[in-house]
Amino acid sequence: MLSHLSLPTLPLLLLVCGWNGAACSPGEGRRIWQQPTPDPTIHSQSFLHDTFPLGFLWGSGTSAFQTEGAWDQDGKGPSIWDHYTHSAVSGNVATETADVASDSYTRWEEDVEALRYLGVRSYSFSLSWARLFPDGNARGQPNPAAVEHYSRLLDRLLEKEIEPIVTLYHWDLPQHLQESYGGWKNDTLVGLFEEYAAFCFRTYGSRVKYWLTMHNPYLVAVQGYGTGVHAPGEIGGPSASLIVAHNLIRAHAKAWHTYNTHFRPTQKGEVSIVLGSHWVEPQRGQATAANVKLCQQSIEAVLGWFANPIFGDGDYPVSMKISHGALLPKFTPEEKLWLQKTADFFALSFGPNNLRLGRNQVQYGQNVTPDLRRVLGWVKLEFGDLRVLVAEGGWFTEKTVGREDTVAIYLMKRFINQVLQAVKFDGVRVFGYCAWSLVDGYEWNYGYSVRRGLFYIDFSQPNRTRAPKTTAQYYRRVIADNGFPSDETSREVKGCFPCEFHWGIADSILQVHFYPFSPQFTDPHIYSWNLTGDGALHPVAGVKLDTRGAQCTDYLAIRGHLRLFASTGASHYRFALNWSLILPQGDISVVNTEALRYYRCVLTELNKLDLEAVIILYQPTHRASNLGLPGPLHASGGWLNRSTVEAFQEYAALCYRELGSWVRYWITVNEPNRLVDAYSSGKEQHQAAHNLLLAHAKAWRLYEREYSSEQGALVSLALHADWAEPANPFLESHTAAAQRLLLFELGRFLDPLLETRYEEKEAKGDYPQEMKAYLEERAVVMGLPGSPLPNFTETEREELKGALDFIALNHFTTRLVSPYPHTQTSQPNGQQQQPPDHGCLILSDPTWPSSGLGQAVVPWGLRRVLGWVSQRYGVALPIIVTANGVDDQAAVEDRVRQHYLRSYLQEALKARLLDGVNLQGFYVWKLQDRHVPQFGLFTSTHHQSKAKASIAAYREIISRGGFPEDNTTQTCRFSELQESCTMCAQILKNKPLLVFGGCLLITAVMLGAVLIVTIVTRRNRTRGRGRRRRSSRRKRARAPVCSFLPGVKCQP
Repeated sequence: MLSHLSLPTLPLLLLVCGWNGAACSPGEGRRIWQQPTPDPTIHSQSFLHDTFPLGFLWGSGTSAFQTEGAWDQDGKGPSIWDHYTHSAVSGNVATETADVASDSYTRWEEDVEALRYLGVRSYSFSLSWARLFPDGNARGQPNPAAVEHYSRLLDRLLEKEIEPIVTLYHWDLPQHLQESYGGWKNDTLVGLFEEYAAFCFRTYGSRVKYWLTMHNPYLVAVQGYGTGVHAPGEIGGPSASLIVAHNLIRAHAKAWHTYNTHFRPTQKGEVSIVLGSHWVEPQRGQATAANVKLCQQSIEAVLGWFANPIFGDGDYPVSMKISHGALLPKFTPEEKLWLQKTADFFALSFGPNNLRLGRNQVQYGQNVTPDLRRVLGWVKLEFGDLRVLVAEGGWFTEKTVGREDTVAIYLMKRFINQVLQAVKFDGVRVFGYCAWSLVDGYEWNYGYSVRRGLFYIDFSQPNRTRAPKTTAQYYRRVIADNGFPSDETSREVKGCFPCEFHWGIADSILQVHFYPFSPQFTDPHIYSWNLTGDGALHPVAGVKLDTRGAQCTDYLAIRGHLRLFASTGASHYRFALNWSLILPQGDISVVNTEALRYYRCVLTELNKLDLEAVIILYQPTHRASNLGLPGPLHASGGWLNRSTVEAFQEYAALCYRELGSWVRYWITVNEPNRLVDAYSSGKEQHQAAHNLLLAHAKAWRLYEREYSSEQGALVSLALHADWAEPANPFLESHTAAAQRLLLFELGRFLDPLLETRYEEKEAKGDYPQEMKAYLEERAVVMGLPGSPLPNFTETEREELKGALDFIALNHFTTRLVSPYPHTQTSQPNGQQQQPPDHGCLILSDPTWPSSGLGQAVVPWGLRRVLGWVSQRYGVALPIIVTANGVDDQAAVEDRVRQHYLRSYLQEALKARLLDGVNLQGFYVWKLQDRHVPQFGLFTSTHHQSKAKASIAAYREIISRGGFPEDNTTQTCRFSELQESCTMCAQILKNKPLLVFGGCLLITAVMLGAVLIVTIVTRRNRTRGRGRRRRSSRRKRARAPVCSFLPGVKCQP
């Protein structure tokens, strides 16, 4: 199992930069895009279980204008935002003001109590310049009520051991300064801000350790004076934004120097500025030099605009000088030196406002992504090893969400974990995180249409009560844990599965190749070749030979396919028959005997290899319009028609009779709970599920009655069994929704067949009581005539009871589940979209690693669903995971799948050893890709059926029987098979070389034989002539002389 402590390449680079200043000089931020993206096979790169350093400054924050209200009370002067929201210039927010807002000026003590509920160590809030100095002039007398208000707040925070982080300016410039000087376009404000800052340092500095001069000046310059979306609503374009930014940078630096010179020696505090940023990734993830340059320019145009003068060389980025030319104001050489290092730490804002604007900085297909870790890494590479405070982190929700802000929990989880990864892996010295914001408030140009608070406020109620949202509960837990400590689910266990455990491969419908590969023995003709000189074969007329029927050995496709399977080391092969191919008319009036013969050949060949088949009678497919049914059955209503139930029983009987001798495990229907999704209405879905259950029961009873005693196989149905996790762990309604979805997905099919631990005896053979009660109650609420759930007759209930020999589950991932929102959504045709009958909504956790197709890799979900089934139905029946897999786009080195297999098998072992689940098998989906690399253990035939690396990983686990302590090989009845299959794998891998070598060997043998025959023949001929000569000489030597003389007779 891959360790979550592994460090990727990018973090190593950053750590080197942190440990050795000479290794990476500032200005190298662009290198971050040249590093590999996080590897999903390393769990810690998607989510890290670890804790933050001791003393980490957990906090939350607000801004004065958004929350204080009391806009004209106790001597406060108007700010530019007061004027903006009260005037027509604000456009879309003209009807909403922050006159009362969250009423924090009055209810500040409730805010402190909210902070105590969270358990934070810091509170970031801003002072209202217009409240302290109504005309903005700090040379005059301050507003005593305002001075006292902030003094009380600081005292109370310190009393509660909460560190104040005080922002001097969060966008609410006194309106008088806007009207008198033109606001931040006038450099007079640089001096005025310095005087205001000096007053605050002098008045409150003894109680404040962290000062922030201003919050996200980028938005002030662009939104306030460039586009006019923010106050003061001026549309001055880029030139005005550049001037305003220039003055804001100088104002910050002047305030920092004032503190550094006059207050730091006694107060010992620190001063910085909050800078906002978005994040971009290159087009299609391709980090070419051109793409990286564009990404760097995008970040420099936002974050670098302000950070480079302050944390860099005292000047604007070169890319901005090129893009803006003469419009960009210039710093004098003296100002550049004066600006450098005018911040004691780096304060970062990362939220929706900057990410929205970041889209304007995107060129040529770049992707704006909320990756806080990458931003922090860029800051370190670009500006050096700085201490960093995440001064604003968070997202928004719609106002209709209320207190149940589930999605916001996962965004918070993601952001905070990205910070943790930056700390642990990248060496970024983040010392605090401020969750934004503490309470709901006025969200600038969005008014009250969106919410960002951890505490909910009903703005229609005068008391403005603070009520913790579920994000507050989650953040409170994170703070208490100081991060995300490791849990039991991530720890590996050692142990083995039993010898009889099914190590399987799961496939869909097995393709039938009707014609034998070789015509040998099937063609009755004799041929003559090249009779007419055309080089062709011609049948000899009038001559025919006896032939035989095609045999299984003729189907080379079968042998090749099964060789692939055998090389995996698996013992069981699960595949489906093609119902519509075997019975094209849906009944036995037309039986495709060739298809049956082909399946019979597959089974006999498996049997010869001592391998088991698990056969699916009906594999529904959404790819085909008939859902995998024979055409006439589908045309007559498919599973909505009761006649399909009878037709299925007839089909099952045929398969049992023709193929049952070679099959020990039957699955009647694969994933009926996914098939019902193909039907449009809830009523149709319930009826289809009803008939599918009856079809299974009839097929099971048929086998039990007529075939079980002779063939001895086990029969089941396989359910899609992804785990349902409550999306919001703090809401009972989410827990109930997750349980309800499991009942609709699994209980609807298993409860009628099996006795549960929660039902009365008379309830057996029926749907879950909880499901029935829910649908009846829902019908009443929706004004329906009754529950859409069909009823079983007493006979059907008896037929259903116990009609299952094992529990087959196909598990792939985990889903987050929440109740369906009460507000109905409209479809494109204007009709209201009705929620599904189970009333559940499926969500996803962005921190979960996922595959290329978006399948979340959540190993612990397998253990939980196995535990749920075992707890509900007991351990008497074995459970088999009949399909489990993930897509992986890698051609051969499929690392995602290797990680997936190991981690999911680990959870399967935990379920068996630790939870007592009667788990008897695990099947990997699937054997071979169809076209492009996806779920297959082998590439497609178009890519030479190459074995992927995950096969070796699976074989290793099989050979060891799991995860033994000493990594030894398990000695089971498959040991010999494993050894022989190792040779098979080597032969398969080197097939071309072996064929070529075999040809050479045969040729050499034949040439040798010819040579030997030739030599022997010649030698024999030579010896024969010699014998004949010697025999002739002997005859002549023995003959009398008279025999050679004419007319002379020889005497005897």
